[in-house]
Amino acid sequence: MSDHAAHGEHSHGFAHPAPVWQLIAVFLALVGLTILTCFQASLGLGELELILSLFIATIKATLVVLFFMHMIHDKPLNAIIFVSSFVFVALFIGFTLMDAHAYRDTVELKDVPSPRAIVAPAE
Repeated sequence: MSDHAAHGEHSHGFAHPAPVWQLIAVFLALVGLTILTCFQASLGLGELELILSLFIATIKATLVVLFFMHMIHDKPLNAIIFVSSFVFVALFIGFTLMDAHAYRDTVELKDVPSPRAIVAPAE
């Protein structure tokens, strides 16, 4: 066995940093989390639905970055910075949407006349 074959390299000259079973396990986890996202959308959890959806999306993005983008095999600081950016983006979007939802509930909607009422009366 050559030195290249012992380290997992194939004849095309590059090594797979993660074994295939691990990539399949991550793929199945992503499929499971997608099914969970679809299921939780039907529960009608109110404001908790947004938080849960963003939490699941953050986990999925983290799995993609770590395993499919091979960030788990890179320097730890790079992975921490990349994953934390996803967490903060999810937090920023989540807080913005929660604020927009709260603002909608506090604004009084005035009665807007229908377009027919605006038409000039006949003389």
